Amino acid sequence: MDPRVPESIPPVASGRTGEVHESVIEAIGRTPLIRLQRLTEGIRTPVYVKMESFNPGGSVKDRIGLAMIESAERSGLLGPGGTVVEGTSGNTGVGLAIVAAVRGYRCIFTIPDKMSAEKIKLLRAYGAEVVITPSDVPPDHPEYYVNAARRIAEETPGAFMADQHYNPDNPEAHYRTTGPEIWGQTGGRVTHFVASPGTGGTISGTGRYLKERNPEIRIVAGDPEGSIYAEYSRTGRKEPDAPYLVEGIGNDKLSGTVHFEWIDEFRTVGDPESFAMARRLAREEGLLSGGSTGLIVSVALDVAREVDDPDACIVALLCDSGERYLSKVFDEEWLREHGLEGVLDAEAESSE
Repeated sequence: MDPRVPESIPPVASGRTGEVHESVIEAIGRTPLIRLQRLTEGIRTPVYVKMESFNPGGSVKDRIGLAMIESAERSGLLGPGGTVVEGTSGNTGVGLAIVAAVRGYRCIFTIPDKMSAEKIKLLRAYGAEVVITPSDVPPDHPEYYVNAARRIAEETPGAFMADQHYNPDNPEAHYRTTGPEIWGQTGGRVTHFVASPGTGGTISGTGRYLKERNPEIRIVAGDPEGSIYAEYSRTGRKEPDAPYLVEGIGNDKLSGTVHFEWIDEFRTVGDPESFAMARRLAREEGLLSGGSTGLIVSVALDVAREVDDPDACIVALLCDSGERYLSKVFDEEWLREHGLEGVLDAEAESSE
């Protein structure tokens, strides 16, 4: 075998082939790993993506939607005829709405107006009531999407506020599912896990599990330029945030479900690089995803170049399906309207 060619991880059965389920809920999780090929040309370190778009709702948030509702049912916070309320950037709402549809609950979600039209339509397609809130208000404003959701929950009889930013069932879901899946799928060979905190549940829960199995595994967080997480991790200061266009990751306040003790480092990436990589993933790897995944893969490729080791194994999270960003990341007019012509110019140059 040519020593310059990284050895592939032997295939591990995902457990999906030929399965028969009683409901769509049972199809959540057990998502495959896919190795990047063209994007890693010239890079010796293998990079795999964890395909969370394979979940029924098309995103990693299906996992916590199920976990939070089942925990609320067990504790008596949510009963027959109840209402699930949440402030969401879209994907958690979809995960909650799928479980609610199966269990017969009503859903009311608040969502900031910067989120894609596709996400809003998806929530309504699952029968959820959607309240659009302004994006340009501070976290202490009553119309901030999380605060608006809390007010609705307080005013609605039988309501359960999922509260993903503070609900311990969020990281626990990934500790119990995502982490063990990655460990098993790589045969314990994973050396780096790359994700990006929004609530922080995915990277915290997965990171905790992996580090308990092997403390040498590096947990690397990508953060959008404008989010407060990266600066806080380095200095302990909550610097003022700035607007950014990538959806669902980063934050303008500290989330109660991001546990910095399980994250080794933060790296900051801007909107242009994030969107450019998302478009490259679709065109060069056949993987349609959003800007958050583009950011994560950009970080993973940087780490892979630095590690430069064919025996290492980097796993990056593919957060969701790019179908919910067709009007944004994959729309040339939208990119131009938001000053991102450079993304298109770079594509044109590379195709010449």
